[in-house]
Amino acid sequence: MAEQTSTPITGRTTDIATQGTGALASDHGKTAIADTVVSKIAGIATREVSGVYNLGGGATRAVGAIRERIPGSRTNFGQGVTVEVGERQAAIDVDLVAEFGVAIADLAAGVRRNVISSVERMTGLEVTEVNITVHDVHLENEDDDTEPAPSRVE
Repeated sequence: MAEQTSTPITGRTTDIATQGTGALASDHGKTAIADTVVSKIAGIATREVSGVYNLGGGATRAVGAIRERIPGSRTNFGQGVTVEVGERQAAIDVDLVAEFGVAIADLAAGVRRNVISSVERMTGLEVTEVNITVHDVHLENEDDDTEPAPSRVE
C-alpha cells in the first residue's frame, strides 16, 4: 500500500511504495521505494540513450542550467521525469529534447525500453507505462544556454 511520510527537515510529504507481496516484501520486513528514487533511475536510464540531448521542458532546463552553475550543487538526474509509484507498479512521464537527425519514434522506443528495464531491475516494481514528450529538437549550430545531458553512456 502507498503511504505518505513527512520528512522532519523539509516537512514535505512524499509518497512511498510499500509492497505487500513480491520482491520487496518478505517474512523479515518490507522495502519502501520513494518516488524520487524511481525518477532518478528513469532519468539516468533516459540519458543513457543515444539521441537524447537533454531532459525537461524549457523552464525546467533553464532552472537546471542555473542550478548546475552554483558551486557545490549536484546534477538533478530526475529533471524532466515525473513518476507515480503504487503498491507494485510505477508509471513514468519523461520530457526530453532530441538531437536533430534522430528518428523520434526509434528514440522513444529506445528510451522506453531502457527506462522499463532499469526501473524494473533495480526496484522490483512493474512499469506499466512510460509516456514520452519531445519538447524540442536540438540543432548543432543553435546558440543556446542549454547544456547537454550530463551523463550519457554509449
